Amino acid sequence: MSITLSQLESHLWKAAWILKGPVDAADFKNYIFPLLFFKRISDVHDEEHEAALKEFDGDEEAALFTENYRFQIPDDCHWQDVRKVATNVGQSLQTALRGIEQANPHTLYGIFGDAQWSNKDRLPDALLRDLIEHFSALPLGNTAAQSDILGQAYEYLLKKFADATNKKAGEFYTPRSVVRLMVNILDPREGESVYDPTCGTGGMLLEAIHHVQETRGDVRTLWGKLYGQEKNLTTSAIARMNLFLHGVADFQIVRGDTLRSPAFFLGDSLATFDCVIANPPFSLEKWGDEVWSSDPYGRNFAGMPPAKSGDYAFVQHMIKSMAPKTGRMAVVLPHGALFRMGKEGEIRKKILGMDLLEAVIGLGPNLFYGAGLAACILVFRQKKAKDRKNKVLIVDASKEFKTGRAQNELLPEHVERIHGWVRDCTDVEGIARVVTLDEIATNDHNLNIPRYVEPKVTGEVLSIEEAMMRLRESADEAFAAEERLVGILKQENILV
Repeated sequence: MSITLSQLESHLWKAAWILKGPVDAADFKNYIFPLLFFKRISDVHDEEHEAALKEFDGDEEAALFTENYRFQIPDDCHWQDVRKVATNVGQSLQTALRGIEQANPHTLYGIFGDAQWSNKDRLPDALLRDLIEHFSALPLGNTAAQSDILGQAYEYLLKKFADATNKKAGEFYTPRSVVRLMVNILDPREGESVYDPTCGTGGMLLEAIHHVQETRGDVRTLWGKLYGQEKNLTTSAIARMNLFLHGVADFQIVRGDTLRSPAFFLGDSLATFDCVIANPPFSLEKWGDEVWSSDPYGRNFAGMPPAKSGDYAFVQHMIKSMAPKTGRMAVVLPHGALFRMGKEGEIRKKILGMDLLEAVIGLGPNLFYGAGLAACILVFRQKKAKDRKNKVLIVDASKEFKTGRAQNELLPEHVERIHGWVRDCTDVEGIARVVTLDEIATNDHNLNIPRYVEPKVTGEVLSIEEAMMRLRESADEAFAAEERLVGILKQENILV
C-alpha cells in the first residue's frame, strides 16, 4: 500500500489537532515531528529486518547484525513497544526516544528534542494513546512513503505550523518562495558546499538540493557538504529530522550560537563554503558583542556592530565564511541595515570598499512571518565578474507579491522576474539600476533603494501651464460648490 501526498498531509494535520486544547499551537511541532520521525524509523527498521531475513534465508541471528540497519532500535524502544503501553504512556515514550538517541550517538543524538512527554497535565495517557493510534493507522516505511513524499508532507506541516503561529514562526521558518529566490541567485552546483549559519528547520539547505536536482546535477555529490547551525534545540532537531526524512544521507547540523560559538573550522580558522545563505533574526539584541571586541576569528574586520543590533555581525560572519574563489552569499536583512548610520554606516562603508557586494534587492511587505515590514536581500560574491566590478545592482522588487489575508506571498512568476533582473544586471526603468561605488560614496554609503531607483511614472505628465490651468479650474469648481452650499443653508434657515 502506498499513500499519496494529500493523504499524508491530511493525516498529519489531523494528528496536530488531536493535541489542540491541552497543547498550544506554537508547541505542536515539538510533539508531532518527533512522533512522525519515531514512526518512520520504526517502520523502515521493520522493512530492513524483513529484507535481512530474506537475504540470510530466515536466519534471525544474522538478520539482527547492526550493518543491516541504518538506525539501531534497542529492545523495548520500537514504536510497537510503546503502542502496547496503557498507563504512563508518556514515560514509556520518553524512554524509547532517549534509548534510540543513545543507540545512535553519531547520527541521532538529541534529535527528538526536549518535549516533556511525561507531563500528564498536558499529555494525559488517553490523549497520547489517541495520538499513537492515529499515527499507527498509516504505514510510513519506504514501501508506502518514499522520502520525497514524506519530505513534502513534512514541509507542508512546517508551513501549517508557521501559519498557525504567525508571530513566532519567523524564528524557525522562512517562506520557501523567498528561499527559492535566494538559492536561484546563488546557483549551487553539484559537489559544492552549502552553509546556513542560522538554519532554522533546514529549508535553505534542502532548497539547495532541489536546485541541483532541477539543474540535472547529482545530488549525492552534496552529501557531506551541507552545513547548518541553529541556536534553538527544538528547531535544530526539527532541521535534522527534516533532512533525514527528505532522504539526505550525510550532513552536519550543529546546535549552538553562531555568533558566540561558531561550529565549523578548518584548522584554527573558520571553515569556508561555496554558498553561504541565511535569514538571521532581524536586528537581534544581546547578540554577543561582549565577545566580538576580541573575536579570535577576525569577524569584526569591518568594525564592531552596535550592541542593540546584530545584523552586521551576521553579515561579517558570513563574509568570513565564503570560500576565497568560489564563495558567494545571500542574506535577508531589515531595510534599516541599508541606511542606518553610526557604527553600521562605518561597517557598510568598509564592506563596500572591499567590492564584494553584488546586489541589493528590496522585497515587498509582509512576506516574512512575524515581520510585517519589508525586508531586503543582499548578495555578495568573492570574485565578481569584470563587468560588475566597482558596481552594485539595486533592485526595487517591492511590488512583486500576491496579497494574502495574513501573509503576502511571492509566486513563482515573481521569483522568476526578480531572478531575471539580478541575472541580467541591467537598468530597468523604475525597477533596477546598476550603480557605481563612487555614486554610493557620494551618498555617504547609504544603500536606501529609493535614492537610486525612482518609481516609473505611469500617469499623465503635464506641463507647468497645463498644471496651473487645472489648478485654477479645480479652485473655480470648489468656489462654486461652496456658494451652492451657502445658498442651500440659507434656504433652510440654518445659516443667517
